[in-house]
Amino acid sequence: MSETTELSATGLAAAVRRREVSPVEAVRAALDRIEKTNPAVNAFVTVCAERALERAAAAERAVTAGAELGPLHGVPIGVKDLDPVAGVRTGRGSLVFAEDVPQETILCVERLEEAGAIVVGKTNTPEFGFKATTDSALHGPASTPFNPAMNAGGSSGGSAAAVASGMVPLAQGSDGGGSLRVPAAFCGVFALMPSFGRVPVPARPNAFRRLNPMICYAPLARTVADAALGVDLMSGAHPYDPYSFPSAGRLTEELHGDLTGLTVAYSPDLGGYPVEPEVEAAVRAALPALRDAGATVEEVDFRLPLPHAELTTTWRRYLSVAHAESSAISRENGIDLLGDYAGSIDRGYLDSIRVGDALGAVEFRLEDLKRTRVLYAFEELFDRYSLVVSPVNCVSGIPNSDGRDTVGPSSVEGQAVDPFVGWSLTSPFNLIGSPAASVPVGRAANGVPVGLQIAARRREDALVIRASAALEARLPWAASYRDLDLDAAAA
Repeated sequence: MSETTELSATGLAAAVRRREVSPVEAVRAALDRIEKTNPAVNAFVTVCAERALERAAAAERAVTAGAELGPLHGVPIGVKDLDPVAGVRTGRGSLVFAEDVPQETILCVERLEEAGAIVVGKTNTPEFGFKATTDSALHGPASTPFNPAMNAGGSSGGSAAAVASGMVPLAQGSDGGGSLRVPAAFCGVFALMPSFGRVPVPARPNAFRRLNPMICYAPLARTVADAALGVDLMSGAHPYDPYSFPSAGRLTEELHGDLTGLTVAYSPDLGGYPVEPEVEAAVRAALPALRDAGATVEEVDFRLPLPHAELTTTWRRYLSVAHAESSAISRENGIDLLGDYAGSIDRGYLDSIRVGDALGAVEFRLEDLKRTRVLYAFEELFDRYSLVVSPVNCVSGIPNSDGRDTVGPSSVEGQAVDPFVGWSLTSPFNLIGSPAASVPVGRAANGVPVGLQIAARRREDALVIRASAALEARLPWAASYRDLDLDAAAA
């Protein structure tokens, strides 16, 4: 990496304010880094260099004029290709929308741009973001930069890989079942999935559709401070999102990492998930750092109120209904995903639409009974503990396949799992809307990073950030990015 691309987002913004780096220099450094290293990991699928340089020039004029600068002024960022940026191709990982150019920008990115950030391109995602690996017929797989033969995870895999490899210090992503935390873990970066409703997402034509599943938006970053700032900037109630709420306090004020008085429940399998011993050992080895920061850490015999496979099925049904609704909206706009376009769409996504179409209204509502049992089980745990810690993923990595067929294993440690997402311990927190983060805590023998998951009761995002900052201070991971030799891998 160059000196500029090694900087964190907050560090780069500070350098811009001090006039040590100009916004144009920052954007050019990001574009150069993308050109050199993207072939090795396939993180960016669209680069909008001209648009970015135009905005960088305007940002530089603001610096020269002594104008008031936003907290991310001149900082290059990536945006997940599932979400729109006005005037920039947004393919959604789909051959059907390969050349679609939206006319508006998603609110969370709009807020980052208002803070001075500059979008340099769109990052890789599976088709419509429907699985926990990043691979599609449109763009192929995204790899973790720590082992390019292994997948970056998904569905925000391109954003995670872009940040980890130094192309940008911050990249937007989303999480409906682990799509921030899964790739953050595999790529050795940090991500907080905030409480549902903290980051608003006005949705048209149905403002109420976002409830199922509980999809959250946030950035991926190389530091906890960068991610906290990004979530702060994205947060705040919006009248067109009925689930959004005003944020109480700034997460950037919780970076001190003092955990005195906090109690932490450690569950090595989150109540029944099969976890590879190498992954669990790496997470367990990080627990003393929480104790050193003042927390009381206890291993608990937590049990989910239903088997992990059944929980995954419940979560998949919520997702399937969302997919079926999206399909119906597309059909109203003249694009029948189950008709003439079916041959161009991932079979797994088509199957998900069909499951959603087949679910009756009462049958679907009864899934809330299972979801409620999960909520009560975790609430009882949060009555006794401030935080719950577990692994993020059950496995130490997923090999890339050719084409669009990269998925996870069908079994882990001899237990059957859903290959699309059942090998991660993330979706329970989407079902209950709780904040949860992925913190890097080591690497497996194959070089792929391992993530530790920290979760708290809904709206207690500050506790998650405080604990994450404590781990970062005692188990710093930032230096590991300098070991990457992606230029050689690309060659």
